[in-house]
Amino acid sequence: MLSQSAGHVTISLLEPQPPGKFDNMPETVALSETRLRGTRFVQIAAFFAALGGLLFGYDTGVISGALIFIKRDFNLTTIAEEIVVSGVLLGATIGAIIGGQMADRFGRRRVLLVTATIFGVGALVSAFAPSSETLIASRIVLGIAIGLSSTNVPVYLSEVSPPEARGWIVSLFQLAVTAGIVSAYIVDYAFANVGGWRWMLGLAVAPAMVFGTGMFFLPETPRWLIRSGRRELARGVLIRIRASSDVDLEITEIETSLAQQVQSGSWSDLLHRHVRPALVVGLGLAVFQQITGINTVIYYAPKILQAAGFASASGAILATAGVGVVNFGMTIVAMFLVDRIGRRPLLLAGIAGMIVTLAVLALSFHHTSANLAWIAVICLMGYVASFAISLGPIFWLIIAEIYPLKVRGIAEGTAATFNWASNLIVSLTFLTLLEKLGPSSTFALFAFCSVASWLFSYYRVPETKGRTLEQIEAFWRTS
Repeated sequence: MLSQSAGHVTISLLEPQPPGKFDNMPETVALSETRLRGTRFVQIAAFFAALGGLLFGYDTGVISGALIFIKRDFNLTTIAEEIVVSGVLLGATIGAIIGGQMADRFGRRRVLLVTATIFGVGALVSAFAPSSETLIASRIVLGIAIGLSSTNVPVYLSEVSPPEARGWIVSLFQLAVTAGIVSAYIVDYAFANVGGWRWMLGLAVAPAMVFGTGMFFLPETPRWLIRSGRRELARGVLIRIRASSDVDLEITEIETSLAQQVQSGSWSDLLHRHVRPALVVGLGLAVFQQITGINTVIYYAPKILQAAGFASASGAILATAGVGVVNFGMTIVAMFLVDRIGRRPLLLAGIAGMIVTLAVLALSFHHTSANLAWIAVICLMGYVASFAISLGPIFWLIIAEIYPLKVRGIAEGTAATFNWASNLIVSLTFLTLLEKLGPSSTFALFAFCSVASWLFSYYRVPETKGRTLEQIEAFWRTS
């Protein structure tokens, strides 16, 4: 039984509902059982949704410390090491491919519930893996969850956020990713003395359970509900997240935007003339975020630092944790600035910093000295700090903002797919590049790619600060 009461929609939990029409029981439980409204409601929703980013960061970062001991226990070759690291990236590419379509069809929230389950199962299997083959398979499963998370968490956050706060709320995803990476480094260091890589991998089950529990009590996004013809339910959600009963103007704006879209939500719609420029921006940023080298630092930082002169595994892992703390702290700075000075200024300034620090790092490896280890640490910290205010959070923010509602899930999923595929290629080849070219030439290559990313961003990436999602859609239609 559908009814409207006290400004929100409820559905009886006792009477069966027609299949496929109002099958939103968990969404309405979340709405009717909470008294939270407005900013507080959005903050809590953003916190639990962003836990998908924390798991993303943890499961990608934890391998950097664990790999030293996995290599010893399973007697891995260099190629086998790259496969263990990159298995999660293969899975993430698969997850990103299917994540957008699943979100458009079943809803952002339901996909994130499934994602939490996969995270938990993958963590347990990887922790008890009896062989390298099982470990690789479990890492691929975890990668699928990461791909689903990276596709859907930013979209979920963007669709529940008010325009004036969307920048920092969506950036919570990247902050959570960096928090996960720092947590992984701390756990790696804690278990380094005993070689406890199984504990390192298995502890991810705890945040997975919190993530799943939180998403169970959160609502679906109002934009997806309106797109699915559930206007009154969407109105109830909007009343909660806007702290006002006057949400009809926003609903009308969403419906008008939908009516103006000729896309049907299929892959071919991405090449429509109103979508294509936004698609180019998303795919370009997706590739540049990876080929500028960030995840070689996330996955292989201890190895880089050992090559620079750190003798012990524990010392290299501890220095890596310092790099992770810088990543986390500068992401907070980006969240503070992104809705104040805009996306483009941060993006261009940060990439410029990446170019400088990568160039210095390349030169320092070319001219070895007794202080090389500390020069490498300082350069890596500067590089990560620059990334954390630019390509790190702004890529995920931009691709959650710039696409029309009818194709938002599939378009964001396509961008995420290119991101993970680029990540996979870079990670599979990094150790080989170090062996064949040496660290100096490898980091010089990343610096060159950073120059290309700055030029692309300058000429192609628009400013989206302060605009509603519907206004951004209108910009692409008229540009």
